[in-house]
Amino acid sequence: MPPEWAPHAATWMGFPRDSYAESGLSREEAQDAWSVVANAISEYEPVQMLCHREDLPPAERKLSASIDVIPVTLNDAWLRDIGPTFVMEDDALVAIDWQFNGWGQNTEFEWSDDDAIASQVAENLAVPTVRTEIVNEGGGIHVDGQGTVLLTETVQLDPTRNPGHDRDSIAAHIHNALGTHRAIWLSKGLWRDNFLNGTKGHVDIVACFAPDGRLLVHRQTNADHPDFPLWEALAEQFSGEGLEVLPLEAPLTLKDSRDWVDYSYINHYVCNGAVICPSFDDRRDDAARERLQDAYPGRDVRMLDARALFAMGGGIHCITQQQPSGVG
Repeated sequence: MPPEWAPHAATWMGFPRDSYAESGLSREEAQDAWSVVANAISEYEPVQMLCHREDLPPAERKLSASIDVIPVTLNDAWLRDIGPTFVMEDDALVAIDWQFNGWGQNTEFEWSDDDAIASQVAENLAVPTVRTEIVNEGGGIHVDGQGTVLLTETVQLDPTRNPGHDRDSIAAHIHNALGTHRAIWLSKGLWRDNFLNGTKGHVDIVACFAPDGRLLVHRQTNADHPDFPLWEALAEQFSGEGLEVLPLEAPLTLKDSRDWVDYSYINHYVCNGAVICPSFDDRRDDAARERLQDAYPGRDVRMLDARALFAMGGGIHCITQQQPSGVG
């Protein structure tokens, strides 16, 4: 699996059917949030937007004319998780089709149609598909392009996802799919990710590699927040693995109308020539921009207000999936 900063042929996304009841958002507000991200990415590379047929009129109204809108049957719109994970095999594109069961049946939506999306994307591209024997999602993995993959015990070892598996058996399946050989396991993810419609600990909101090999890690600095102890534990673990850790400090905003937030700048997306990063109308937005400019030299850092996405339970990385070009 190429790293995210390798050249892309396109970005795949899905147009949301509706908002979650607990998000406090209207259907249109959710669709607007996805559209803002898609339109920004389309300035740098092609965007392929999967869309339920009933939602074609608002999609075509809200999206840039350069974005291809592809009719499919969708339950939800988290393309990082329901779409394929693309790998290169002998310079040819292959779609890894993880089994998807609604994050361990942790969603208020049906998910059977979403489980079929990866194979439909592969069919659209006329590329081979490898259906895995395990449940996993694209947001539950992160690779450095040098053979290392980040995983989380509460995700891949979740008994409602992969009962009967242990670290060794899961790692073997992951390595076989991605071409990796070293797995680093986080014990858990962020606190808010454990409730309804959450992923139970996806790594892509906690840690990610930068092109120079450093590891960007979410750091909650307020001792009252339930995620505060996670930084120290992860920093010690990653340092023990020989990795240089670069903290990305969480926004100062601690709560929304529901509870403690999981606002995180880690959940950014690297596309051709740019980093699309969440912002939160927070005093730490500028510091995050500077840190990401250091981590990804030569790329534009575009900050987009992501509070609506996070109210839905995810972020910019969660709604995007890169298709590598196989060049460079």
